[in-house]
Amino acid sequence: MARIVMKFGGTSVGDVDRIKNVARRVKAEVDAGNEVAVVVSAMSGETNKLVAYCREIAPLHDAREYDAVVATGEQVTIGLLALALQEIGVNARSWMGWQIPIRTDGAHSKARITEIETDDLIRRMQDGQVAVVAGFQGIGPDNRVTTLGRGGSDTSAVALAAALKADICDIYTDVDGVYTTDPRIVAKARKLDKITYEEMLESASLGAKVLQVRSVEMAMKHGVRVQVRSSFSDAPGTIICDEEEIVEQELVSGIAYSRDEAKITLVKVADRPGVAAAIFGPLTAANINVDMIVQNVSHGGGATDMTFTVSKGDLDRAVKVLAEKKGELGYEDLWADANVVKVSVIGVGMRSHAGVAQTMFQALSAKGINIQVISTSEIKVSVLIAEEYTELAVRALHTAYGMDAA
Repeated sequence: MARIVMKFGGTSVGDVDRIKNVARRVKAEVDAGNEVAVVVSAMSGETNKLVAYCREIAPLHDAREYDAVVATGEQVTIGLLALALQEIGVNARSWMGWQIPIRTDGAHSKARITEIETDDLIRRMQDGQVAVVAGFQGIGPDNRVTTLGRGGSDTSAVALAAALKADICDIYTDVDGVYTTDPRIVAKARKLDKITYEEMLESASLGAKVLQVRSVEMAMKHGVRVQVRSSFSDAPGTIICDEEEIVEQELVSGIAYSRDEAKITLVKVADRPGVAAAIFGPLTAANINVDMIVQNVSHGGGATDMTFTVSKGDLDRAVKVLAEKKGELGYEDLWADANVVKVSVIGVGMRSHAGVAQTMFQALSAKGINIQVISTSEIKVSVLIAEEYTELAVRALHTAYGMDAA
């Protein structure tokens, strides 16, 4: 007998028929003798509708009341799923975040989980009752309902699995696992049987949409084995686990890309100590995250060009902040380019193999793709290229690293 957490996203519970389908999947695990907790999102589209209501009534809304509104989406789903389970003979009850309780900090609309009290939950699960838990929500220090922000239901599921000491956390979604790259771009992309926490974390942060970054961070921190599975088939998915669990580690596990990139170049900035702090300090103060950075060799020892990337959504604000500081920073010109994409090669096998970056550069060069910026970490190499070459680059790299399915 195993203790498992099953998480179903919005598309998996998008209507009554799909909720009944989820109930049948849960019943199969109960019939197999497992202790089961289910975490669900709101029905697809519901949270966006509730958010729109809040913004329509009060554009600068009270975040506490915003949470009170948007948390209701999950309340509907847990009640419906508990009813569906009871209808097919499964002992089940619904739990809102505050009833468990799932305790969070007080950062309304983007709260972080601090503690989950599971004694009552575990006792009931051991007695054969299925716990149907609302994802995305908790209770803050002020006894008000909180929500966890984007991807919060995945985070709820992993946190609950950690607190329950579950054997596995199955994340059911509309894809059947983690692929070597986006199958919509590369028809020969392969589904991975296993991927390490580190690789999944890099993939999630670099544009892969399968899991949210926070949930992967939490799984890695607490050693929770996570499986990404399809809600609509019985095929096994992809297990996200510790590196030691993967016997034959591939050199490269995936190619990720992110279109949410914009490039800024400051031309002829003074080449002196403290200039980087002067540039990036105001951006940090404006809550603008800077990603890839490259500084060119100085022009005759007096000035240098500084290039870096920000998210597309932050580009206009970043340009405004830097324009206001032009006199202080002393740069000659500012160039902004939103038509770029970041393409990344990821794999823990890079730690022990040379030549990964060289293969990447050769593959892109052979397709006539110019590299604008490069950044690396222990298990990834990222390049910035013109957005028009995204699909060509991803396909070329997938083939260059021998990842095409036969």
